[in-house]
Formats: sequence, C-alpha cells, structure tokens
Amino acid sequence: MAHTVCCGQDEAEFRRRAAAIGYEPDAMRAIGITGTPGEVAARIGEYASIGAERVYLQLLDLSDLDHLALIASDVASQV
Repeated sequence: MAHTVCCGQDEAEFRRRAAAIGYEPDAMRAIGITGTPGEVAARIGEYASIGAERVYLQLLDLSDLDHLALIASDVASQV
C-alpha cells in the first residue's frame, strides 16, 4: 500500500508540516498516515493487521530532510 505521510515530533510540528504542503491537518488525518510518530506507527499497524506487507510512504516536501530523519528514527523503530 502507498499513502502520503506527514509526521511531527509533536502536534505543532505535524501541523506546521501539513500547512507547508498545503493540507489542513484534520483533513490530512482522514486521508493519510499522519500525526506524531506513535500515531503514524499505529496507523501503519492498522494496515498490517488487515494484510499489508509493505508500505510506501510518500513525502511531499522533499526539501524537509528532518521529516525523513524523524520517520527513520522514531517511526521505523516502532513498526
């Protein structure tokens, strides 16, 4: 499966990143894998529980390397 991801260390950072890619945070939560690292990991777990074996996360702001580092360090360790 593939989904857009937007993750922040806390709620404020998540909201800042969502705004930077042109999304309203609450709407983004309804369509993507979003939130804090724990929320993102839990959402991935939901997909795994219904049979997903591989997840592709689409980053929309390719200049935000800290976002990628956060996913690699704080989300991947929980999945």
